Amino acid sequence: MSVALLSSLPLSSSIHFPSSKFKSFRPPNAIPSQISPLNPPPSPSQSSDKTGVIVIGAGLSGLAAAIHLQSENIPFLLLEASDAVGGRVRTDFVHGFTLDRGFQIFITAYPEARKLLDYDALDLQRFYSGAKVFFGGSFHTVADPRRHFSDSLQSLANPIGSLIDKFLIALTIIRVLSRSDFDILTADEVKTIELLRGIGYSDSILDRFFRPFFGGIFFDRELETTSRLFDFVFKCLALGDNTLPKNGIAAIPEQLAAKLNPSSIVLNSRVTSIDHESEEGVVVNLQSGESLRSDLGVILAIEEFEAANILTGKTGAKLPARSTICLYFSVDEDKVPVKEPVLLLNGSGRGIVNNMFFASNVAPSYAPAGKALVSVSLIGLYSEVREEELVERVVKELSGWFGEEAVGWWKYLRMYRVEFAQPNQRPPTNLLKEARVRVNGGGLYVCGDYVTHATFDGALLSGRRAVEALLKDRAAVGL
Repeated sequence: MSVALLSSLPLSSSIHFPSSKFKSFRPPNAIPSQISPLNPPPSPSQSSDKTGVIVIGAGLSGLAAAIHLQSENIPFLLLEASDAVGGRVRTDFVHGFTLDRGFQIFITAYPEARKLLDYDALDLQRFYSGAKVFFGGSFHTVADPRRHFSDSLQSLANPIGSLIDKFLIALTIIRVLSRSDFDILTADEVKTIELLRGIGYSDSILDRFFRPFFGGIFFDRELETTSRLFDFVFKCLALGDNTLPKNGIAAIPEQLAAKLNPSSIVLNSRVTSIDHESEEGVVVNLQSGESLRSDLGVILAIEEFEAANILTGKTGAKLPARSTICLYFSVDEDKVPVKEPVLLLNGSGRGIVNNMFFASNVAPSYAPAGKALVSVSLIGLYSEVREEELVERVVKELSGWFGEEAVGWWKYLRMYRVEFAQPNQRPPTNLLKEARVRVNGGGLYVCGDYVTHATFDGALLSGRRAVEALLKDRAAVGL
């Protein structure tokens, strides 16, 4: 997810910078050699023959857009409302533990990510290729036969689906690998559950494996998500590994941000409205009362409901967002009941836990020495349930998985209620939406995973496509 810095490029006088309220960004893990000297913000009186772009939102899509602008030597300013880059992809460090904000896994086969990210520098830690499913009071292994052949042979007779189901999984892998990403993302679509039933999967494997596994990926246990997204993710899973960066999921946006001139990223700068009917270009109004102007273009790299609010004053998206809760517990390392770096799924059809894993089994750096980190995920927001009650219910439920004595050693750390975890991509969908907002001939563009598909890769792809649309418009008018 190596480009030249923009420190030597002049900025247009048509971008009006507020004074000392703008703060420059320094990636938390950066070393001095990675940080170029900060340029003082130009005063409104400064002029140049170059113009610039304002990118609103420093999540994955906004960072990708900024990287592509930089590679085209187009000056830009990247505005972020919060105190750090990443958007939904954030990590907190609590008492030596690495806590990602919600259940997030990075799949190494994402095609756009391969172009932008340095995987070696991320030091990706791999999950077991498969899962263990809790059903009937015990765990049963579902394994990728290409990577864990002996495990897959042993699992043929387990109750997580029939022999025919496991044969159908092999056929599904062949089907998705034979198609291009474009063909997958533009194919005829149905709900994922309808696709799987049409293929012939039994209710046992649908309920015990597909619902908790892909329900945990899409935050949609009913599997109403478009079959296009299922096929794309299934293909990526077949080609790559599930991983976590050694230093937390936030290492991904931090690596992207480190490619940019630090003075081009401005934190704690919330946009309240955009005037796209101005004769002098697109005007961006900040919560501080200040305004910025660009006659080249503005890229909105924020959530769909936020973009709608800024552009129209109306809140909400077309469909309710997908929500999730992630709870973290600590435990002594020698008291962890499962030693493998494997995802554990709730295939019982009962309870509120969807999936969990011992994060420090995957990435030992997620916990301090002698300790282990437990990550538990629920689907939905449970907004009417108090935090203390949810913790009690989770502990009681998982005591049925591992025994009261084992879970009794766990210590609660933190809970994340993620109201907007993903856009809802139930059919009908368009996973390659137009990036250009058609107002007054252009100049305003959108990106984000709701514009493409709800994955890390979709966000990165949308950032590139927004810049490509801007460049096309720029060429059309001879700029």
